[in-house]
Amino acid sequence: MKFKRSERLIDMTHYLLERPHQLVPLTFFSERYGSAKSSISEDLTIVKETFEGRGVGTVQTVPGAAGGVKYVPKVNSQEAKEMIDELCVHLESSDRLLPGGYLYMTDLLGNPQLMKSVGKLLASAFAEKDIDVIMTVATKGIPIANAIASYLNVPVVIVRRDSRVTEGSTVSINYVSGSSKRIQSMVLSKRSLKEGSKVLVVDDFMKAGGTINGMKNLLEEFSATLSGIGVLVESNSIDGRLVDDYVSLLKLSDVNEKDKQISLTEGNYFQSNLTFLP
Repeated sequence: MKFKRSERLIDMTHYLLERPHQLVPLTFFSERYGSAKSSISEDLTIVKETFEGRGVGTVQTVPGAAGGVKYVPKVNSQEAKEMIDELCVHLESSDRLLPGGYLYMTDLLGNPQLMKSVGKLLASAFAEKDIDVIMTVATKGIPIANAIASYLNVPVVIVRRDSRVTEGSTVSINYVSGSSKRIQSMVLSKRSLKEGSKVLVVDDFMKAGGTINGMKNLLEEFSATLSGIGVLVESNSIDGRLVDDYVSLLKLSDVNEKDKQISLTEGNYFQSNLTFLP
């Protein structure tokens, strides 16, 4: 069956969007549409320019016999700022304030549209990193990890507070829970993470960073490598923070529990040496 160019462009766009970060040989598209590689290359140029112009991402070309093209989701700086500003508006409502300066975020974590924005922002931040898997702690980090995973096209590994019979043999470690200085434990199934994996660690809220530091220590038990740390909200500067190198979308800069006022600002997202779309 011979495809018209308009049909090729639509189908090719859909195929790439469904498979981010997956290398697709030009011969695949050539055989799929019964078209010459030169025509496919021209089509891909149109898709690339449209993706970049509309803030969807980019299409990268990998040369050589084993090469091809892959769609890499990214944002431009203006889109990123708008997304982060929208998150601030949602989270600054006074009825979200919980004892201890924490924020109620469960409803936002269950909002698929907002999670898509969070996922795309953090996936864009780590788009050039070599990542095999995303790790988070149950339960609030799971929606964020899944959202990022959908753009990076990698699996999610969930660390739990206690072992479950359905997960088989596990690895368990103890860690210090940040500012409270309590000793807690976290558990990961031996089957869930391959030895030597490159891991992106994700958390919904970081105070002193004890939980994230615990996950970093857990990676050592699997001879895994830390590729990056992504955080939705970080608290304001805390003495003795256990994590330094991370990317955050928002910063909880001030909390007035008496007047129930919450002040959020941009995190360090724009200071993280990111490469944005033109």
